[in-house]
Amino acid sequence: MKFPKRVQINEVVLRDGLQLEAKILSLEEKKSLYNLLIDANVKTIEFGSFVHPKLVPQMANSGELYSAVSTEPDHPTLIALIPNLKGAENARLHNVDRVNFVFSASDTHNQQNVRKNTEESLEDLKAILAFCRSHEIELNVSIATTFGCPFEGEVPVERIQKLVSRLVEMEIGTITLADTTGMANPKQVFDLLSLLREEFPSQKFNLHFHNTRGMGLSNILASLQAGIDSFDTSLGGLGGCPFAPGATGNVCTEDVVHMLHHMGIETDLSLDGLLKASSALEKIVEHRTSSYLLKAGPSDRKYPVPSS
Repeated sequence: MKFPKRVQINEVVLRDGLQLEAKILSLEEKKSLYNLLIDANVKTIEFGSFVHPKLVPQMANSGELYSAVSTEPDHPTLIALIPNLKGAENARLHNVDRVNFVFSASDTHNQQNVRKNTEESLEDLKAILAFCRSHEIELNVSIATTFGCPFEGEVPVERIQKLVSRLVEMEIGTITLADTTGMANPKQVFDLLSLLREEFPSQKFNLHFHNTRGMGLSNILASLQAGIDSFDTSLGGLGGCPFAPGATGNVCTEDVVHMLHHMGIETDLSLDGLLKASSALEKIVEHRTSSYLLKAGPSDRKYPVPSS
């Protein structure tokens, strides 16, 4: 097996992780989580989204959070999700300099998410791209439901190829392929990524997996074998899409980092720091998370032999 020597982890707990939580976190609670992520040496954080607060009230204080942490020296790369041009404009009002626009490969899911079909979102993207370039905002793009749609089922590979081709023509820096409701399997992931990397060898891809059906780590393994070295993960495995049935949590940051480190793949993250943050997260959201590592501990932990 051939794997990259180093992997970039993009932490999304403050956005994707919290957007389905029943509890709406205060600015202070989000800042405490942010500080724990910094202590764990996390270098890229999707901190929130500029969506209508009535639709996703958990993200209503995203601008306040950015203002509170972006003035700190040597802060990590901070990314905001935007659904449309209005979101990009709101990001600029808060001086955010990096955003991620999301649309769905599936027309049905895109209608549920933003009340437009995929082609209409791509037309919106042209205006968003022009706005971001004129204001020196870095724009990356995510394709939701890349590996399957909960409403339409299988999304044809040819459709993904065409969508990626259009984004490459727009010179999008990073394209994220998202398994929005955890429908992907390792063979599907390896085959699609191998095809896309052969067709678009200069394009940077990032992967976003959900662990809905327990396939998150195996799909990351398949991605590594296909040469991918950048992934979205969420502390504690929190998260899910509010506009898709059955969209449970993201693949868990500490579980992913534990696997990578034991495979000899560097992330620069502190596993101990992540476990401390994950433990605090459970207290903040007031329930247990799906983190395997928080329950079992690292695999190299040694226990005393019970006395007879």
